[in-house]
Amino acid sequence: MNTTRERDNKPFNGWLMLVVLIVAALALASVVPDLPLMGPVALVAWATATTVWAFLMGGFFTLQPNMGAALTLFGKYKGTAKVSGFHWANPLFKKNKVTLRAQNLDGATIKVNDLRGNPIEIALVVVWRVTDTARALFDVDDFTSYVSIQSDAALRQVAMAYPYDSFEEGELSLRGSIDEISEMLSKTVQERIVKAGIHVEEARINHLAYAPEIAGAMLQRQQAEAVVAARHRIVEGAVSMVEMALKSVEDQGLVNLDDERKAAMISNLLVILCGDKNAQPVVNTGTLYT
Repeated sequence: MNTTRERDNKPFNGWLMLVVLIVAALALASVVPDLPLMGPVALVAWATATTVWAFLMGGFFTLQPNMGAALTLFGKYKGTAKVSGFHWANPLFKKNKVTLRAQNLDGATIKVNDLRGNPIEIALVVVWRVTDTARALFDVDDFTSYVSIQSDAALRQVAMAYPYDSFEEGELSLRGSIDEISEMLSKTVQERIVKAGIHVEEARINHLAYAPEIAGAMLQRQQAEAVVAARHRIVEGAVSMVEMALKSVEDQGLVNLDDERKAAMISNLLVILCGDKNAQPVVNTGTLYT
């Protein structure tokens, strides 16, 4: 495919051209009283000048800030005007105006399988702007629709490359690695739409959820994982506290504990610290050896 390259086109100052045409109009108007006395050649010349003046008046156009106008003459690209203000160009130029401002694409929610094959619902938002008006207008049919379709394709590609959630330390996931996934998503979208002369400023996931058919089961799984993680932290803390208690008893010389008594003390402390209910005290009138 032939790639169109944008080039600058600097139109004439519209205000200066307007003054010139006003002066020309006054000159033509001053001749009107003498028209009955003119010969055929003079009349033809005046009519031709008037026609040219009317034709030149069609060359005025304005550009707002962050707008561009790709100029074409009989289908041939003649450059792009990007300077805001009041301008004049060849009236035969077709002026294809394009906004250069940042635009948002709020993508539709799509269903796709993640890396582990779980069906998920996902959507993205893309911030983009046109940087090459020639490519945007002449290398793709409808650059707005092109951005939308290619962004959905990029989202599917990224969603299928990562799991919804990570179960291993250091593993990237759609839910847990927001910055990394956003960077990868921006890069993937940019690679797909660069031929349209569009720059992606940001691409992020704005909706992520398990598909309804597995949402309940995955919620139970997440709850179970949360319980296991919480128990793991509780056990780690309890072991640390038991170790500190034994060391404190030994350092202060409160009582001499043999291995069996230490084991009993550790067992009792762990039951108290790790249990999900309040411990019930039991009065022991005997010893461990009777």
